[in-house]
Amino acid sequence: MNTPLSATEAFDPAGATRRLIRQARIAALATLDADGAPYVSLVQVSTLPDGAPLLLLSGLARHTHNLARDTRVCLLVDERRLGDELQGARASLKGTIARLDDEAAIATARRRFLARHAEAAGFAGFADFAFYRIAPDSAHLVAGFGRIADVERDGLMTDVSDAGELLAAEEGAIAHMNADHRDAIGLYALHLAGAGPGEWRIVGIDPEGCDLMAGTELKRLTFPRRVTTARDMREILVELASAARGVTIDSAQ
Repeated sequence: MNTPLSATEAFDPAGATRRLIRQARIAALATLDADGAPYVSLVQVSTLPDGAPLLLLSGLARHTHNLARDTRVCLLVDERRLGDELQGARASLKGTIARLDDEAAIATARRRFLARHAEAAGFAGFADFAFYRIAPDSAHLVAGFGRIADVERDGLMTDVSDAGELLAAEEGAIAHMNADHRDAIGLYALHLAGAGPGEWRIVGIDPEGCDLMAGTELKRLTFPRRVTTARDMREILVELASAARGVTIDSAQ
């Protein structure tokens, strides 16, 4: 079960940081002004299949002007624990940012971003908006007292080099699960991801897990093993549904 990061007994800095990134919808983006001073703005965020943070930015925004001069950025993501903010885990990611230009990459970015931010559909196609990918170099994680660590790039990214079949099947699999298996998704959220009740749906699948969303709440469900094919994905989703139903039966006894 995915519990709050600060309460996790086994401290896995890389895994904890990846989960923070995957569960983020809002983040603070730091860029450099023309005079070299830092400038911070609030941005909506999603992720690409490899875990890289994905932003939709307006060409009119100050941060976009800044990154056109200097591509170095820092992105702060956190657990969003309202009322207890400083007790929640957070991570600052340092890296570089680049605008997506490849049509296939843009299509994937649009689909994954709008799955989390449906309200952005009205302006995502405007000429002055574009999708940007952050390539993280490192992260500084604060996950509670004595749980502070630096994580290098290899610990932040998900390897998708051998997962072409899975990624090609992702969109169809998500549509099928959300249309025909909402009961199973709800069980994933309640019994495997530590979430509360809600209209849960899947908004992303990658080799390491899937992202669940209800309203504005996001939960990361980590797979028990890596998957790279459509068959792997189907098998593990069935296994997780069985595991979640088993938890339901046990709790009822």
